[in-house]
Amino acid sequence: MKILVFNAGSSSHKSSLYEVAGHLPTTAPEPLWEAQADWTKAQGKTDLTIKAHGQTTDQELATDTRTEVINQTLKTLWSGDTKVINDLSEIAVVGHRIVHGGPDFTASVHIDQHVKDSIQKLAVFAPLHNPANLEGIRTIEDLKHDILQVAVFDTSFHRQMPIEAKVYPGPYEWYEQDIQRYGFHGISHQYCARRSAQVLGKNVEELRLVNCHLGNGCSLAAIKNGRSVDTTMGFTPLEGLMMGTRSGSIDPSILIYLEREKGYNADKLDQMLNKQSGLKGISGISSDVRAIREGIRAGNQRAKLALDIFIHRLRSAIGSMVATLGGIDVLTFTGGIGEHDQATRASTCEAFGFLNLKIDQKKNNASPVDVDISTPDSAVRVLVIHTQEDWEIARECWHIVQKK
Repeated sequence: MKILVFNAGSSSHKSSLYEVAGHLPTTAPEPLWEAQADWTKAQGKTDLTIKAHGQTTDQELATDTRTEVINQTLKTLWSGDTKVINDLSEIAVVGHRIVHGGPDFTASVHIDQHVKDSIQKLAVFAPLHNPANLEGIRTIEDLKHDILQVAVFDTSFHRQMPIEAKVYPGPYEWYEQDIQRYGFHGISHQYCARRSAQVLGKNVEELRLVNCHLGNGCSLAAIKNGRSVDTTMGFTPLEGLMMGTRSGSIDPSILIYLEREKGYNADKLDQMLNKQSGLKGISGISSDVRAIREGIRAGNQRAKLALDIFIHRLRSAIGSMVATLGGIDVLTFTGGIGEHDQATRASTCEAFGFLNLKIDQKKNNASPVDVDISTPDSAVRVLVIHTQEDWEIARECWHIVQKK
């Protein structure tokens, strides 16, 4: 069975093609073909990178229109040096990452008109992503209208959180208007929980796990019995941890003050909180931890402050997750920062010595993939996991096909 995965960003598009023969493998296989399109660098142009047959091919497309980019990208599946299939009819199912599934979608679903209408309706909650996800769905329909398509929601993994974790302590009418905590990065959290259990040779349902997805966007999930019971992101991906350019949680009165006293409007507040805050806003340098560490080495005090705040808030949030779980068996790091920045892992773990959590510095400094970096006598296992969202989407598609 060939499974095509679409993972659309606001100004990018990633695709992968997997082949599953017979039973679902326990670990992620290498895709037959991968594509990454990015149109952030120059207006009217797109950088396209294709990986197939062990080779990487780079090309520039003379368009930045998503539909045209997808169509030109897909042609590399069945033509040229990157050809891996003869035509689209060989693909059994197309899986789409959908950022926001609202309160109703608690699992992945076969896409029909009702699902498309719901994704469109929920675009008010995710205006940069849900419309992009719909474009991918419609592009596939135009190419082959009868192909099975599956929606895999980033919010679904968190929908079974207890109600006290979902409802905000404002007027109850908020909850009745679907203003509640949804959580995000669910596809990554789900994959990392299962993969962590595999690495440890355990059943995920036996573990109390805190997964730290740390990249330009950051969130934690407290996972018990294989299910999310709490997370840091909420109604939108702005809540929770300090991030690359997002503030994370702040006192809402700051916004009231800025509106009343400084004349800020909603658009300016939105831009400030989502694009001008976080590591970039405090450091004044970059949202990239690597650049911030270079600044620290050069003696930049704002860069040091940015990283200190990031670690402080990360430690605080992990502590909250541990309390929710009633203890912790596994602490997992993933995402660009989580996987590659050993100093962040070390600084974070240092605060939890009182739990008898200990990491092996030599293992940690090597930044390994899918490895336990804790010492043999540590009471908490500490893992570095390479998250594979595309494979998690493919797994969900495989299960939907089996049901049908």
